[in-house]
Amino acid sequence: MRIIDIAQEVFSGHTYPGDPVPGYERLKEMSKGAVCNLTRFWMCAHNGTHVDAPAHFIKDGRTIESVRLEDCMGEAWVVDGEPDWEQKLPEGCERVLVRGQADVTWDQAKVLVDKGIRLVGTETQKMGDHDVHRELLGNGIVMLEGVDLSKAINGKAFLCAQPINLGGSEGAPCRPVLIYAD
Repeated sequence: MRIIDIAQEVFSGHTYPGDPVPGYERLKEMSKGAVCNLTRFWMCAHNGTHVDAPAHFIKDGRTIESVRLEDCMGEAWVVDGEPDWEQKLPEGCERVLVRGQADVTWDQAKVLVDKGIRLVGTETQKMGDHDVHRELLGNGIVMLEGVDLSKAINGKAFLCAQPINLGGSEGAPCRPVLIYAD
């Protein structure tokens, strides 16, 4: 078995233009005589690799603690973000991770809904425009944004991408991994 971390490192990772940049402060340091190390950090729920909940773009939509964890874990397909990638998904595909700077269009979002996709992930910090977000989130599709697929292998893998339980939040960071059977 091989496990590949597909998360960005939070403090050096990408942020959407205009979103606050994450940071941290060392509150205690053993090297300075403290009994332990202790760090305070701050970040936007959408910094780095993260999951969008319906409440991000849907008034009164479900918040992150209501995202079904079973949608965030299971067989997934890594595909190149070439033209018509959504048309080439294998039969029965429920989770897809799109390599490259591919933006999800309205037409692609409709295809993903029609195919019964449960999760779509991209390497971009924002997957499509507001209408694309509403279409995907409004139809129960989990949006995983900001993944790093540089070490991923195209094809089938097992995905684990549970968001942190930030009750009441419209999104949350996560540390997704792909598991490949050797």
